[in-house]
Amino acid sequence: MRIRGTAWLALLLLGGCAAHVARPPARGTPGPPPPAPPAYETVQGRSPDVVARLRAAPPPAQPEVADGATPDGDETLLRAQGLVEIGIGHYADDDVASLRSEVAAQARKAGADKALIYPPPTFGSPALALFFVRLHLPFGANFRDLTDIERQTLGSGGVEIGEVVGGTPASEANLRNGDYVLKFNAVPVSDKAQFQSLLQQHMGRRVTLTIRRNGVTMKRLVLLGTLPAGARH
Repeated sequence: MRIRGTAWLALLLLGGCAAHVARPPARGTPGPPPPAPPAYETVQGRSPDVVARLRAAPPPAQPEVADGATPDGDETLLRAQGLVEIGIGHYADDDVASLRSEVAAQARKAGADKALIYPPPTFGSPALALFFVRLHLPFGANFRDLTDIERQTLGSGGVEIGEVVGGTPASEANLRNGDYVLKFNAVPVSDKAQFQSLLQQHMGRRVTLTIRRNGVTMKRLVLLGTLPAGARH
């Protein structure tokens, strides 16, 4: 069970005031192991140098650090607002002020705009922090190759759209998770590699995607963005 906000803070404070006196270990008896150092994991493909090239605005001097609700729910909500997850941190520090300071320092190092903290799910386990940044995305959605069964059902090749980031060309064109892209400017889409290549070739242009949604074929106009000058190479 997750404990949020002031309830989590109260639990930590009460825990510090519990009627328990810690005794030093007897001579020759090893004490408890030191807490594990903070661990930060970069989301694949979103390293600090990539974030620096693709971010929509300069990093803030003081990133926003706040308590999160649920990791999955918050990620979905922030993605709709144009924020993309770039990293995950695990922290053994149970002091609230110190934990926030560590997370803020990591957010500055990673170039994050926002970080959300989640309390330990169980006593003794590390707290979790997720880091987000608003990126300048020419398309704004991920996509995958079709399975053999999907190809047979659709009667063609294509790609399936996955997560769509708010405020991007894909979002503004009303593309949705689960849409199948069948054609790009009337050219049949065979697979993910071809679709990626077509997107790169047409950056900055208006293109027409033929999609299949819930069994209905329709077209969507997408005004693709461009990469920042420093991100082209």
